[in-house]
Amino acid sequence: MSAAFVTRDYSLVGPEAEKAVAAGLASAKWYSPPITRAELKELMRREDRPAIRDTLIWFAALIVSGGLGFWFWGGWAAVPFFLVYGVLYGSASDSRWHECGHRTAFKTKWMNDAVYEIACFMVLREPEIWRWSHTRHHTDTVIVGRDPEIITPRPPDVLSLLLNVFSLKTAVIFVRGLFLHAAGRLREEEATFVPASERPKVYRTARVYLAIYALVILACVYFRSILPAMLIGLPSLYGAWLQLYFGCTQHLGLAEDVLDHRLNSRTIYMNPIFRFLYWNMNYHVEHHLFPLIPYHALPRLHQAIKADCPEPYPSTIAAYREIIPALARQLKDPSYYVKRELPSGARPAPFGAAPART
Repeated sequence: MSAAFVTRDYSLVGPEAEKAVAAGLASAKWYSPPITRAELKELMRREDRPAIRDTLIWFAALIVSGGLGFWFWGGWAAVPFFLVYGVLYGSASDSRWHECGHRTAFKTKWMNDAVYEIACFMVLREPEIWRWSHTRHHTDTVIVGRDPEIITPRPPDVLSLLLNVFSLKTAVIFVRGLFLHAAGRLREEEATFVPASERPKVYRTARVYLAIYALVILACVYFRSILPAMLIGLPSLYGAWLQLYFGCTQHLGLAEDVLDHRLNSRTIYMNPIFRFLYWNMNYHVEHHLFPLIPYHALPRLHQAIKADCPEPYPSTIAAYREIIPALARQLKDPSYYVKRELPSGARPAPFGAAPART
């Protein structure tokens, strides 16, 4: 471990939060690539059709896989159907809550909000908490002490990452939060980003969630079977592995405390199935540069600003060939990070954007 490195406090209420504000990193102006206003206006145009199509396919796949799992319950034939159902429920829902939380997936507001509420429940996220948490994540992306969604600190918390292959640590934090919020209280960190006007919604939603889970447990007891929980609740755990597989590629191992999303985010080329499940969030540099552009327009945005961005990764496997060694090195030297190289001819990063390695 580097002798010069001092362990940092990644909480939102510690000294790093004050340092980020003092350094001008909080709610700062971020780098924006060259693109015309006319191009942006066209890319930001919202429509219902793509998201309605993709949502109907998603719901149909959930119904078919869950129905076949139910039909074959009690035998090994049910296993592949529940594997598919779990991924659709516990992983594909992650990108749905994300895009509908931005209210960009559909043009119609109530459609965004309806899918957002459903997907939040599936992925163990309280809607109001995560709407405001994600707003902060975009305002202060990977700024230590400000971003509540940094997936792991440095040195990496490997145990937590492994537990979250099946959302085990996430589930414990989620359930504790439900009971706290149902009692009409927030965590100290949550109070830094959830407006007072939204807090009654947090408390009400937590009570609704607890009631749903109580009904599922009662159903399991009544039918003397875990089948109800296999359809509602447990898929958030056994189907979460792909969510983590995708999520770790977004920012892990890259620079902290920079004001250029090209340096702290990854764009990765994915196959059509992954892109459907992930709703094009593999274009993650592009999404952070222009978060109001709908998911279905991100491939076009990618082409428009490609010359100003680092080379995309050809696959998730290629990304993990970089991520895993970087995490291993950070266990010994937490100051290490992967420095993304900008192409020749790209606009340079803002002055001081890339911290020097120690």
